[in-house]
Amino acid sequence: MTLPADHPSLPPARIGVLIVNLGTPDAPTPGAVRRYLAEFLSDRRVVELPALLWQPILRGPILMTRPAKSAHAYRQVWREDGSPLAAITRAQARALAAALPDVIVDHAMRYGSPAIAERLEAMRAQGCDRILIAPLYPQYCAATTATANDAAFAALSTMRWQPAIRTLPPYHDDPAYIAALAASIEAGLAALDFVPEALVASFHGMPQRTLERGDPYHCHCQKTARLLQEALGRPVTIAFQSRFGRARWLGPATDATLAALAATGTRRVAVVAPGFSADCLETLEEIAIRGRATFIEAGGTDFAYLPCLNDDPAGIEMLRIVLARQLAGWLTPP
Repeated sequence: MTLPADHPSLPPARIGVLIVNLGTPDAPTPGAVRRYLAEFLSDRRVVELPALLWQPILRGPILMTRPAKSAHAYRQVWREDGSPLAAITRAQARALAAALPDVIVDHAMRYGSPAIAERLEAMRAQGCDRILIAPLYPQYCAATTATANDAAFAALSTMRWQPAIRTLPPYHDDPAYIAALAASIEAGLAALDFVPEALVASFHGMPQRTLERGDPYHCHCQKTARLLQEALGRPVTIAFQSRFGRARWLGPATDATLAALAATGTRRVAVVAPGFSADCLETLEEIAIRGRATFIEAGGTDFAYLPCLNDDPAGIEMLRIVLARQLAGWLTPP
């Protein structure tokens, strides 16, 4: 028997936005990091090696040694309200809920908690019959954007009553994104007590084979850097961080770039991370702490890391614009 649309047991139809970020351990401890890394590095989109070859390496030397080192790194940036990525993503969801009052906004992590499947089910229970899945990666990559969408569609496959779904396209060259980045960087530079001679844009690294297999990530990063350079009216040096393993990675490497800049006479540098929507271990520990040490040890004198857009008003307004565009036709015109 089909219930009428106004049957009291049916929740009112709502529109939802689920913002998604990479994920984080639940605590800065080796055990929590081990659980997180086991899930993250078992994703075939992240490590594109045959499982029979990769899993013994992962379960052996990597998960035996890496969790303790990573836990130490997490402890250096952990906040009272949790990991920076988790805390900032929660704040982004709250701010977007206020900016999009006709929409239910929730957040999830691809790895760890809150899980994508859990939050989709919760949104469905709240009456969301249309949901925009929004991985907050400006530049598309199969290892980030695609795997977040994979997890969402896997969750949908278990639902009897599926909501309609849209996914957020990459916004690496969106004018609103470039303008927000440029304004944030200009404000950050103006607040420094020194004038940087070089501005480095550090993007998360990916294996070189991802480019060779057709992933657009490298091209998206290059275009973001070019547009940012034009908006700022100053040179931007592009680099890639977070190398892992022995495979050839996209380059030049951020740590090598910082060392080379100092070694060739650059004494003052600022670094931004335009590929990250929220500050996290990779920006706050790898760049702001270790990147600084690399630059100073190589002969530099002044180093600044400029924060991501995070939940700053300009960053939230940019996300509102980008999300509202994808919600067109779902939201009732004012």
